[in-house]
Amino acid sequence: MNKVLLCHAFFDEGYPEQFEKAGFTLYYATTPAERANIAPQLAQQVHAVLTYGSIGLNADEIENMPNLEIICSQGVGYEQIDLDAAAKRGIVVTYGPGTNSCAVADHTLALMLGITRLIPQLDVSVRERRWSHAGMNVVEMTGKKLGVLGLGDIGNEIAQRCADGFKMPVAYHNRNPRKNSPWRYFDSIEALAEWADYLVVATPGGKETAKLVDANVLRALGSRGFLINIARGSVVDSGALIASLKNKEIAGAALDVIEGEPVVPEAFLPLSNLVLTPHIGGRSPEAMQNMMSLVLQNLTAHFSGQPVITPVTR
Repeated sequence: MNKVLLCHAFFDEGYPEQFEKAGFTLYYATTPAERANIAPQLAQQVHAVLTYGSIGLNADEIENMPNLEIICSQGVGYEQIDLDAAAKRGIVVTYGPGTNSCAVADHTLALMLGITRLIPQLDVSVRERRWSHAGMNVVEMTGKKLGVLGLGDIGNEIAQRCADGFKMPVAYHNRNPRKNSPWRYFDSIEALAEWADYLVVATPGGKETAKLVDANVLRALGSRGFLINIARGSVVDSGALIASLKNKEIAGAALDVIEGEPVVPEAFLPLSNLVLTPHIGGRSPEAMQNMMSLVLQNLTAHFSGQPVITPVTR
C-alpha cells in the first residue's frame, strides 16, 4: 500500500475507510511541529501528502520526504505549497477546483443576508429577552449591485445566485476579462468597489493577492457598501478594515476568513457591523465527499501511471 500523510484531520470519520479500500495507508501530521518531526522511517516511506491550500507544504517538509511523489491540495487553493521545491523534485501537485464551489457560494449568500438583515445581532437580542428592533438598520439586498473580486468557479456561482435569486446587477474584476461571461468587467478594484453595494472577495490567496482590498478600496466601497470575504484572510488589510468599520466608512462586513486565523484580532470582537464565521464556507457533506473523491481519483491515476485529473500548472 502507498502511504499518504494527512496534514489535517478528516471532516467525516468515514473517509479513512475510502482511502484504505482504494489501497492507501494513512498517517497524520496535523500541526507544523508534527510535520517537522516525522519519524525518519515513516518520512522515508511517504509517497503522497494530502493538505489544504491554507496549510500547504513547505520546502523543508518536502525535503524531509525523499520518496514523495504527489501532493494533493484538497480544496481549490494551493498557495502555501512550495511549488518550486516540488518542481525541482518532479513531484506532482494537484488541487480540487469546483469541489466546494456550491457550499462556498451558499455560505456567501448567508453572510450577505446575515450582515444585511443583522441576523446574528437580532438573534442575540431575542435570546436576551429584548424584543426590539430599535437602532437596527436593516436594508434589502434585492436589486443591489454585486461586485465580485475574482470570478472563478466560486465567484461565478455567487454571481449566478445573486442575479437569479435577488435580481442583482453583477460586475467583476479579474486580472483579465473572463471569456463569454455575461457580467460587466471593471479593469480596477477601486472602480468595481465604487460601483458595487456588495464587494465579495473570491480570489486565490498568496503573495499576488495580499492586501488587495486596502484602505483605498474600502473608501471606494463607501458608507452604503458591504465587504464579504470568503477567499483568504490575507487578501484584506485587517487594519484598514477595522478602521473602516469603526468609523462607519463602510456599512458592514462579513468574513469567513481572517488574516492570521485562527487568531482573531481583538478589535474585531466589539464591532456590531461585522459578522464572523470560522472558515467553514467550503464545509458540507457534499463538498467534502467531492473533495475526497477527486483526491482519490488523482492518487489512483498517479500510482497507476496515468496523468492526474487536476494538476496544478504554472
